[in-house]
Amino acid sequence: MPVDALTPPDLLTPAAYRLAETLHAALADRWAAVDAPGPLGTTPPVTDYRAAPVPDDLRPGRAELIVEASDLPALRAALSSGADAVVIDFDDTFAPTPANVAAAWAALPEWLAADVPLLARPRALYAPQPGLTFAGQPARGALCDLAALLTARPGRVPHLYLPKLESVPQARAWATALRASEAHLGLNPGTLRACLQIETLPGLLHMDALLAELRPWAFGLNAGRWDYVFSLVKTTGATRTTPVPPRAGLGMDVDAMQAYAQALVDVCRARGAQAVGGTAAVSPDPRDPAPALDAVRADKAREAAQGFQGAWAGLPELLDAVREGLATSAPTAAATASVTRERLLALPDPGPLPAAEVHDTLSLALDVFGAWFAGRGVITRNGRIEDTATAELARALLWQWARVGAPLDDGSVFNRAAYRSLRRALRPDDAPEATLLDHVVLADAPPAYVPLEAHRLTLKGRTFHD
Repeated sequence: MPVDALTPPDLLTPAAYRLAETLHAALADRWAAVDAPGPLGTTPPVTDYRAAPVPDDLRPGRAELIVEASDLPALRAALSSGADAVVIDFDDTFAPTPANVAAAWAALPEWLAADVPLLARPRALYAPQPGLTFAGQPARGALCDLAALLTARPGRVPHLYLPKLESVPQARAWATALRASEAHLGLNPGTLRACLQIETLPGLLHMDALLAELRPWAFGLNAGRWDYVFSLVKTTGATRTTPVPPRAGLGMDVDAMQAYAQALVDVCRARGAQAVGGTAAVSPDPRDPAPALDAVRADKAREAAQGFQGAWAGLPELLDAVREGLATSAPTAAATASVTRERLLALPDPGPLPAAEVHDTLSLALDVFGAWFAGRGVITRNGRIEDTATAELARALLWQWARVGAPLDDGSVFNRAAYRSLRRALRPDDAPEATLLDHVVLADAPPAYVPLEAHRLTLKGRTFHD
């Protein structure tokens, strides 16, 4: 995870700085509510409403290519890849080092000049922008990213993905930011368009209310499956006495995950919104790509049958498989089994965990965290694209397994002592990624988000390097 360093005040262009200042002033009294954990209770029914129209350039059945915002060669390649839309990502695939933030913001005029449908995912509301303050308060990365995105090229604004939504106060904060941005830039109300990412358990339980709060701008809901599973483990793991299944046992064939997707599509159908599916995140073997591509087609065909109308590809070579899968099946009728809290929380008992999978889970977290410290937000590992979302899931699984003393198939038990022994076999204690992983795995309760914990540890004088 990158070190916090002073952000030069002129890193934002004058126009972006003025908008960022306006947005921080508009939200100055909201942060306590925004930062509060998302509630797990149900919200009162919302009044009848309709979502905003889907932008004309985002056709159904599209394959969107997600690219890390500071990876300039990958972004240039994405713009000529034939993707139906390109997603410029400041969130899960982005390591927000000062150098990366500077490069990403500086490149925005070039990207926004491209004749390709563009969406952008700013950082989540919790993320700080170190070194910048407005009216004496620390700056938020989300608002700085938004200001940079909306002022980079007058006359062209990207559509938005809004990540990590958990609560109505967070949705209201984004609504305030979008409304203030339109007023500041002289745009007609409702000019901006956004898709809300439903990637937390509280966000799923309140997604109808979140969509209602943002209805002048929000045209759809996106299923961020690995972030969602991370949230599910983090939120409910302490109440389980048995281990949560490993990632291989948390696929979309699990009933709890089917209920998650069904709930999202049900709200979209009821409100006239578009459901956007998850990311195809495999890296095909160049010697034999067929198995990986077939798996992508099957996954997207399942999403199409559920009612999803678009999905993400993590690599250009996956675009055709994503499109073909989405075109395979017409949406089926709404499912008859109702979505209940019991279904959503009913993760199966996996029995003894494969020791090799526990080892790989710990190694994955260290590999991604180590890359993040080095300024790389996404890596390819064992045929899969890994980023902050999958590393967050890995560390939550390790925390839950160590907490319950998960039995392993070699007859041993994975507890805190076993975690320390295995982690030390993979990284020394003074490696930054080891320090951070110990902090989040050995905590009594799992911290909310690793990037925020890295920032807090830096402020306490721990060793994190850009």
